[in-house]
Amino acid sequence: MVRSQRWKGAAFTVPFQLGFVFIYLVPIGYAVYESLFQEKQSGLGLGGATREFTGLDNYQLGLTDSAFMGSILRVVLFACVQIPFMLLVSLVLALFLDALTSKAANRFRIVLLIPYMIPGVVAAIVWINLYSPEVGPLTPIGDLFGFDWNFFSPSMVWPSIGNLLTWHGIGYNMVIIYSALQGVPRELFEAARLDGASEARIALSIKIPFVRGALVLTGLLSIIQMLQIFNEPALFRNITPETVDDSFTPIMIIYNQAFNAGNYHYAAALSVLLALILGVSSFLFYRLTAKEVD
Repeated sequence: MVRSQRWKGAAFTVPFQLGFVFIYLVPIGYAVYESLFQEKQSGLGLGGATREFTGLDNYQLGLTDSAFMGSILRVVLFACVQIPFMLLVSLVLALFLDALTSKAANRFRIVLLIPYMIPGVVAAIVWINLYSPEVGPLTPIGDLFGFDWNFFSPSMVWPSIGNLLTWHGIGYNMVIIYSALQGVPRELFEAARLDGASEARIALSIKIPFVRGALVLTGLLSIIQMLQIFNEPALFRNITPETVDDSFTPIMIIYNQAFNAGNYHYAAALSVLLALILGVSSFLFYRLTAKEVD
């Protein structure tokens, strides 16, 4: 009886298991397989390309590809600035909501979550139009205050993309942190107030330490998302191709190798390398921050 119940319970996970195998494991295995080959021209190049097994040559080429490694370094440096700022703003907003009544918090939460409900491509198009010196309102507003800014210049491209990503991601991260705040025992707040603690002191000494787990989770998800950034710089490239080239981010290089250069096997190797870098980065981030959570 017990065994039959276990099998029935396991049967409910079959759709997930099948989806996980066909959506994640099979494509990853296929990418690893394709990354072990190269297309080579035979003779004088008149006989067509032949497919040859080359082992790890594509990986060796990827690790010495200055454009690929440079794009990873560029995105990592950007993430070191954008992700902490976005999580800080999300944390402040979550603390603000936690200080409100439930009714007021629900209203503000929906408003703050609206940017996340907008698809990323649509959000990028909206902000590109806002940044545009021809049709956007930001350039004339800057002129009124004496700011001669160009959001598509080399020095402003990353801040422009960072502003877009922050605006889009604040609501999602805020909801996770706010949900964690709801699990903090309210008796601790009352005890702290009786001891004369201010609201700022309660936030710093009680609330924030209790939501470290949520901050680790949002940070981890943000790192994974950041290293795969593609839509925003690809759309910016249409406006300022001299600044945002086709090697601006790792995913843009992989896309161009696969669909423009036709070097599918090398693109597969770069994809596997990026996945490994993502996995190692996520593991190290979790291990370093989990000590603080415990």
